[in-house]
Amino acid sequence: MILFVNSLTVIDFSYLCNKRGAVGESWIVDLTLHGKLNDKSMVLDFGLVKKQIKGIIDDCIDHRLAIPSGLTGSVNEFENHKTLDCTFGDNKHLAMSAPHQAYCMIDAEQVNVESVTEFLIATILPKLPDNIEKIELELKPEHSQSFYYHYSHGLKKHDGNCQRIIHGHRSQIGISLDGISMPRLQKEWSQKWEDIYLATSEDKIDAKDLKHVSAKSDDVCFAYTSAQGYFEMAISESRCDILPVDTTVECIAEHVAGQVKAQYPDKDVKITAYEGVGKGSISYA
Repeated sequence: MILFVNSLTVIDFSYLCNKRGAVGESWIVDLTLHGKLNDKSMVLDFGLVKKQIKGIIDDCIDHRLAIPSGLTGSVNEFENHKTLDCTFGDNKHLAMSAPHQAYCMIDAEQVNVESVTEFLIATILPKLPDNIEKIELELKPEHSQSFYYHYSHGLKKHDGNCQRIIHGHRSQIGISLDGISMPRLQKEWSQKWEDIYLATSEDKIDAKDLKHVSAKSDDVCFAYTSAQGYFEMAISESRCDILPVDTTVECIAEHVAGQVKAQYPDKDVKITAYEGVGKGSISYA
């Protein structure tokens, strides 16, 4: 017997790539369960599918930084935190210290749909009832009707897992002037923020104030303490855009609206900024 749930959840996370650095990603999860009927004449109650399996996925990878075993760099574990230090193919640098729950370790050469699918199946299946024999997952990005960019960030004021300093999203962006969509501007912003880390200026610190990691000469550094613990990072300045506001999607939309308005002061500007799939913020200027 087969049971399926499409769009069970969306994984919003970042991963490290030896070529691209920190990449923000959003994948829709479709689930298929294969098994025998239980004593309730079900493979698994839909309520449990949505609660239990979604909960496992959320707990192990959502809003975390996924690190493949094939990463060129080092990862070190301590009692209350874990550190990483890596240099990517273009000689750009990233170092981070964060509580253990901010990381997801993937035993694969690289993080991609195939390796994350295998990781999730191996994590989920042992936790399911014995009547379930096999599970299948399809991880897929949202079909894009506009240009999009991959970004990572951290929100120290957030009560939930968004406070983790490197997690991210694959996000569309819409820009219109006087009610007319502007694909050229959308493309410009998607290229400007391709694989970017969006930081908040008030989180910036001097390299000498880092507690657990070291910076290189062209790095910018950030740190904060939130409900889950202490977070810090050093990243090549060219991989980062430092905003004068928090990097919530509301502030991102407002920031882009202000920038576009400065270019076109006589136009009515509308920005539609997404945070992953099916959610976001609209700002006018």
